[in-house]
Amino acid sequence: MSAEVLIRDLGRAEYLPTWHTMQRSTEQREAGSQDEIWLVEHERVFTQGQAGKPEHLLMPGDIPVVQADRGGQVTYHGPGQLVAYVLLDLKRLGSDVRRLVSALEDSIVDLLAEQGVTAAARPDAPGVYVGERKICSLGLRIKRGFSYHGLALNLDMDLEPFQRINPCGYQGMEMTQLADFMSDVNRAAIQRRWVELFCQRLDLHAQWVDAETEQRQAG
Repeated sequence: MSAEVLIRDLGRAEYLPTWHTMQRSTEQREAGSQDEIWLVEHERVFTQGQAGKPEHLLMPGDIPVVQADRGGQVTYHGPGQLVAYVLLDLKRLGSDVRRLVSALEDSIVDLLAEQGVTAAARPDAPGVYVGERKICSLGLRIKRGFSYHGLALNLDMDLEPFQRINPCGYQGMEMTQLADFMSDVNRAAIQRRWVELFCQRLDLHAQWVDAETEQRQAG
């Protein structure tokens, strides 16, 4: 029987409060706590991973920098990007970090293939790539067997801020986005299809929380 996972579409949200809420939620989790996936679009921000090296942050300019607690180096979040946070109980899923990373990467590869874009994961560098260009970044944190953080897929955004950093610690890494390969990027359809593909990988049953419910809970 598939485990149920709640899907929350948070819309546009600042990074810091979203991250802090994710931290608190994970710290308060118990063995029977509900698994969740949060879908969000952040305001412009650079985030450094736990082992992030300052030399990879070249010229942030007017974009704030946040030292986060995920794995990996520096990356950029901004409007036009799909960020998915996976708050999952790995023990209950019978999963491990490697399987979770593979499910994240492979679901993006499958999603892009359906849009006519050939992409692949790389063994030497987490994320998803179209040729040599990166289209999806990945960073996780596991605490007491619970995962949080997740992935960021570039849909239709201003890629200029990536030139202010060495993305994920790789000098000269070029970034790309789905809009480079198709004229009409439907965010709602893309994120719903990604949820389906990811859940299939981990035998999860998606239960969407509607926007009105979210607003009532927030207010």
